[in-house]
Amino acid sequence: MVRLEMIAAVAGTFNILHDGHKALLKRAFEVGDEVRIGITSDRMASQGRDSFVSSHIRRKELESFLKGMGNYSITEIDDIYGPRDMMDDVDVLVVSEETMENGNVLNEERRSRGLKPMELSVVPLVKSDSGEKISASSILRGEYGRSGRKDVMDIAVGSINQVKVAAVRTVMEKVYGDVRITAVDVQSGVPPQPFEGQTHQGSENRARAALGDHDMAVGIEAGVFEMLDGLYDIQHCTIISKDGKVTYGQGSGFRYPDSIAELVRNGMTVGDAVKEIYGNTEIGKKQGAIGLLSKGLIDRKTLTEQSVTAAMIPRLWDE
Repeated sequence: MVRLEMIAAVAGTFNILHDGHKALLKRAFEVGDEVRIGITSDRMASQGRDSFVSSHIRRKELESFLKGMGNYSITEIDDIYGPRDMMDDVDVLVVSEETMENGNVLNEERRSRGLKPMELSVVPLVKSDSGEKISASSILRGEYGRSGRKDVMDIAVGSINQVKVAAVRTVMEKVYGDVRITAVDVQSGVPPQPFEGQTHQGSENRARAALGDHDMAVGIEAGVFEMLDGLYDIQHCTIISKDGKVTYGQGSGFRYPDSIAELVRNGMTVGDAVKEIYGNTEIGKKQGAIGLLSKGLIDRKTLTEQSVTAAMIPRLWDE
């Protein structure tokens, strides 16, 4: 029986989903009735890179972009070949000029197994405003935004924690459009497990230490607070701009189980206390304590976005 629908495949790390990635994905939907997308595992993504964004964050960002685009599936891959049940009946492989040779390698492997080679649909490289190909590594270093433009809002984040950096990028892109985000490794100046007022102080210390020559800097600190019925986690955010304006915000708080609270009161960090009680769970690694305790209802990136959004509100209202 002849299959009438075309199956297209495209793969990538999608470390930071930029205009080059979007061109590849759009081409896949142009040439295929069904699109199969391979996203590299964290193990594969870590090879040959100084830094990479965890697969949980990369996948959520990819899914957000793909909403409403058509019939697709996403599969985690550990090598350039991808699982055979994903790839063997693919008709068209979408590649960039840079990855076309990988397509030839895949087709040679298919021929060796008696399979028909895939058609290669080659997408031109998308260039930055300085003429170089847009790369996720350059975006992560804050050299330009997702579009490859340098003349956009330049924002520093006082942390190299990828969840904080991704949360700031998400909020600031909603406010300013394309932005440059630079992760700056700074000291919080507070204990590893902040309590009460140390939380705000840590966020402000981070923002001030990161500002430098950037247009704006964001500091985020999570701490614990004694409330009426137990120990709560609340994130504080401080935003400082080069004109000296300082704004503050905080996210929604949530209560820790008494077993965790007791360990934290006795000197453990929240992270160590969660591992002590629940072990090194998969959901905990991907979504943090809030993902574990809420059973996936909310993850730590979404929680962090709340505090950043709250700190931006005084910059948005009409005085």
